[in-house]
Amino acid sequence: MRGDDNWTGELFSYVDLEARVRRDHPLRAIRRIVNEALSALERDFAAMYSPIGRPSIPPEKLLRAMLLQAFYSIRSERLLMERLEYDLLFRWFVGIGVDNAAWDHSVFSKNRDRLLEGDIAAKFLSAVLAQPKVKRLLSTDHFSVDGTLIEAWASMKSVKPKDGPKEPPAEGGGRNAEADFHGQKRSNETHASTTDPDARLYRKGKGKEAKLCFMGHGLMENRHGLLVDACLTLADGHAERMAALHMIEPRADRPQAITLGADKAYDVEDFVNELRSMRVTPHVAQNTSGRSSAIDGRTTRHGGYAVSQRIRKRIEEAFGWIKSIAGQDKTKFRGRDRVGWAFTFAAAAYNLVRLPKLMAVPA
Repeated sequence: MRGDDNWTGELFSYVDLEARVRRDHPLRAIRRIVNEALSALERDFAAMYSPIGRPSIPPEKLLRAMLLQAFYSIRSERLLMERLEYDLLFRWFVGIGVDNAAWDHSVFSKNRDRLLEGDIAAKFLSAVLAQPKVKRLLSTDHFSVDGTLIEAWASMKSVKPKDGPKEPPAEGGGRNAEADFHGQKRSNETHASTTDPDARLYRKGKGKEAKLCFMGHGLMENRHGLLVDACLTLADGHAERMAALHMIEPRADRPQAITLGADKAYDVEDFVNELRSMRVTPHVAQNTSGRSSAIDGRTTRHGGYAVSQRIRKRIEEAFGWIKSIAGQDKTKFRGRDRVGWAFTFAAAAYNLVRLPKLMAVPA
């Protein structure tokens, strides 16, 4: 049964949380945006819970708490609940009265898992962007796309052959026995992780070691550098271009042509031709190292191409925040769907951090 999001306070409580948070605190503006987005998801929340049974933690409070976890780089649910127990600012933002006890970390995690099984993260991102005061900040004509690696929550020792005899146990035994990978050949075709089968071995570049990874993708509008879409795929050489087409296609259905900036990894003839067939101008960086580029003078001669090439790099700021501040450099979840949920939710948190200052500037 879904819990009630109404405020609960004690009759003789003399602490007013609203008065304890200063009027110009950045979380005030963020909380207004968050509450409006959560109100738009009311029907989605109602469909996830049974009308009977014992009330659970309200999904609105769960999501507010998870946003604080991203904002303040809190690495575990146990530490989040500890912070929620004594921090009045956290209690105010989440919506817990000063006399109410914080949840047990295991109870919080169990209730959170219900949200991870749906597409609430993507809907929350869309609900934030759909608000009129936010929508006016977004460009509808110029976008940039890129991808980033998300390290899986799995050790290289968990990579085992898919078929055939099992590898003999390493000497020393124990849960974390010594392992020597020297001279062994491993590939995604013949091996898989027993910890997270969705993770893929991927090497970022020549001379780099292969790691178990996923690949996160973001679509940024070029006016203010906000993420308007995010998704996660298996890590492979074609994932970035396929995800880019998937994210830009809904925005290409309009009379005016739009632009899409990207780095050299997207300079592939099939990808460029696919963009042009959708009336999307490919502002892709030219790859001139050892092969001909699919981008020619039809695109590079325009001044807008140079502008896109300069602005597209701002998407790295978003990825940097998502990975270093929101803790997505190495995910804490297993499975593509759950890792993708966390990545998309972190993208929404990044937008929320930046929106108060953007909205304060007169249009």
